[in-house]
Amino acid sequence: MIAVNTSVKVVKKPWGREEWLHHNDRYVMKKIVLRAGQRTSLQSHRVKHETNHIVSGKATLEIQDEQGVFQKFSLKAGDTYTVPQHRQHRLTAIKDVVMIETSTPEVDDVIRHQDDTGRGDGRIESEHVK
Repeated sequence: MIAVNTSVKVVKKPWGREEWLHHNDRYVMKKIVLRAGQRTSLQSHRVKHETNHIVSGKATLEIQDEQGVFQKFSLKAGDTYTVPQHRQHRLTAIKDVVMIETSTPEVDDVIRHQDDTGRGDGRIESEHVK
């Protein structure tokens, strides 16, 4: 049976928004919009494993390698990257970015090592407004 999802959850972020396209106990799919000049928190995940595909825009990815050394990558439409568990990472939009994130379902598994707006770890309830 084919199911059409007509209720997309929108989560407002200081840097843009997330649109939760699908969320179940096996995986999550989100459309993420990151405004030019904005960046996500420097974060890592204990359990969550994610893969992101850049649909449009340009960005810089900062991510730790296996030795914990930060590497920088320039990303554009068509690029895909995976974030393993425990790796600190941050995305900065050079031009407005639209990307699709597919991940394991642990959406509240966020350790913020640095955040431009001072947000703490985990789910930020005020961002989840109906």
